[in-house]
Amino acid sequence: MTLSQQLDATFLALADPTRRAILARLAQGEASVAELAEPFAISQPAVSKHLKILERAGLISGTQSATRRPRKLEAAPMAEAAGWLDKYRAFWEQSYQRLDSLLDILQTPLNPDDKPNKRT
Repeated sequence: MTLSQQLDATFLALADPTRRAILARLAQGEASVAELAEPFAISQPAVSKHLKILERAGLISGTQSATRRPRKLEAAPMAEAAGWLDKYRAFWEQSYQRLDSLLDILQTPLNPDDKPNKRT
């Protein structure tokens, strides 16, 4: 899977609040499908569909433990998405710094005896 495809799968998985809640629960440790379905007012098969989307995105994985198949969180795809977002964070931080500089210039009085024009 290319980085672009991985990001698409990750953001698609993160777009749903139920899947984000499942990830938040798995951040606390492994859980079975029944344990993951418990807090939701949806059927266990519906939770299983959400889990398949998370697994396809690589955000979770399952293991076989006797009759139990616990799921666990996988960090790598989330780290890739965070890295991609960081590039844009740097852009916005630079934009805010330029805006701060402009505001400082606009609030500096031309005549040193004048008081800065403060907004209320």
